[in-house]
Amino acid sequence: MHNVTHIPDLFVFRIEGEKGQEPAHLDYELLDQHSVNFTHTYVPFRQRGKGHAEALVKAGLEWAKANQLTIHTRCWYVEKYMAEHSE
Repeated sequence: MHNVTHIPDLFVFRIEGEKGQEPAHLDYELLDQHSVNFTHTYVPFRQRGKGHAEALVKAGLEWAKANQLTIHTRCWYVEKYMAEHSE
């Protein structure tokens, strides 16, 4: 289970790293009060392959949809996730 934390003041979704490791994160920017742009997903090397990026993107997209935000992305991983999970 991934513990994703949303820190709105920093415009980031984050999963804390294990002792001494940096966190995985999904960065975004609010374009206006109705639009969000997901800009970057980062997972430290030692944490890769554990589903962190997917958990971050899923949490970010759920938040955006719950807040009725139009979703934009400059992040290739978010774009890939959205294409694979489009309904």
